[in-house]
Amino acid sequence: MTLDTHRIAHLLHDGVRDKVYPGAVWAVGDTTGPTATGAVGLLDPGRSDQPMRLDTVFDAASLTKILAVWSSIGALWEDGKLDLDAPLGTFWPEVKGHPLGAVTTRHLLTHTAGVPLRAQLKYLYGTDPQDIRDGVLHEALHRPPGEAVEYTDRAALILGYLAEHLAGQRLDQLAAERTWQPLGMASTRFGPLPAEIAARCAPTELDQDNGIHLKGTAHDFSARLLGGVCGIAGAFSVLADLGTFVRYMLGALDTPGRAGFGPAWTAESLTIQTGELEPARGLFWHPAPGTAPVDDVWVHYGFTGTGMWISSGQRRWAVLLTNKLFYTRDRQPLAEIRNAFRRLIFG
Repeated sequence: MTLDTHRIAHLLHDGVRDKVYPGAVWAVGDTTGPTATGAVGLLDPGRSDQPMRLDTVFDAASLTKILAVWSSIGALWEDGKLDLDAPLGTFWPEVKGHPLGAVTTRHLLTHTAGVPLRAQLKYLYGTDPQDIRDGVLHEALHRPPGEAVEYTDRAALILGYLAEHLAGQRLDQLAAERTWQPLGMASTRFGPLPAEIAARCAPTELDQDNGIHLKGTAHDFSARLLGGVCGIAGAFSVLADLGTFVRYMLGALDTPGRAGFGPAWTAESLTIQTGELEPARGLFWHPAPGTAPVDDVWVHYGFTGTGMWISSGQRRWAVLLTNKLFYTRDRQPLAEIRNAFRRLIFG
């Protein structure tokens, strides 16, 4: 289909006008690279008239689950260090003898593990990182594994801990060494960001403690509680880096030493893994709203207003980055724009 960049720009400008977000940057591409890009709106309304730019840094929020956790788990799987269907208790001493020991990595990647849906870590386990880790890994399950698809941030938090256990290094180091550095994603990193990088970061929600919008510090409270690095959220990135990431997923890039995950992991992930259970899920990716699995358009969103789409069949990808939390937590206005954006690109 022919890409109508005028309609995309008009759609995203309407979002600025209606205060869905202060600004947005976007890219659409194929295996050769971006075929169209754009930026609309302002970086920080009320404080500056600086426009959004293609190199604006965004709080990736739940895209961290893809950039750091999904990619690292894929690297360990392709290294032969991880059997997705082995109960965690059979190879992870920390969960052996606890309810989580009966859960598999595949359960966690498909949100069918039955782990508790609650994610307010501070109020459940306190503020000590080890107490949080022990609480998350040792708590009773919400329901038997494989019974239902229920999205919870805990799945990514647990998988981040698992990746650290298997690799013997922190998640930020693992993601950087196995994925971000080999792919040349030089602007992708966990926060808090240094002042010089935070200056070009899109602000998110108003911090009630100091009356200033968060900028360069993760919006997600769990990420902040854990020092900025966890499987749930905490990474920051830019449009070009995310485009590189999805191009690599499509097998379009050769890198020195190759990034940790490869085409086999992408192919495994972009297929329905939940059988007859609804909503259908791949491995951390899911069919885009308004599409059927057969349409082969997969997406992952971030709560701050970020999103990435990929279609192996169409050999096409898209990235849309906004800071919608600057105005509101209401998801519906952005959901409508995301769905319209997807239709203009993938049909």
